[in-house]
Amino acid sequence: MGTMTEYSPEEADMIKWVEGYAKKQGFVLNPDAKQFSTVIRGLVRNKTKFGRPYCPCRLRSGDEEKDRSIECPCIFHKEEIATRGQCHCNLFFKAP
Repeated sequence: MGTMTEYSPEEADMIKWVEGYAKKQGFVLNPDAKQFSTVIRGLVRNKTKFGRPYCPCRLRSGDEEKDRSIECPCIFHKEEIATRGQCHCNLFFKAP
C-alpha cells in the first residue's frame, strides 16, 4: 500500500497496525492511496498531539473518557462497515 508515498516511521507503524487489524477482522483497507494516506496522517497527528489515535474524521469533545469511543478503530466502525460497506473515514472496507 502506498508505494508511491513516503511515510514517516510513525506513519509506517500506524500502517502496520491498521493492516494487522484489518486482516484479523476480515476487512480490507482503502485502495485509494491518497485517501488512505490522509487518514493515516490524521491518525498519527492525533496520536502525537493527543496521545491516542483518534479518528481524524470525527470531532473530539476534549473529554478523554467520551473520546475513547472515537479512538481508531472507533466503536461505530463495525456497524458502518456492515451497513455501508466501509467505515466513516473510508479506512476499513468490507472484503469483496
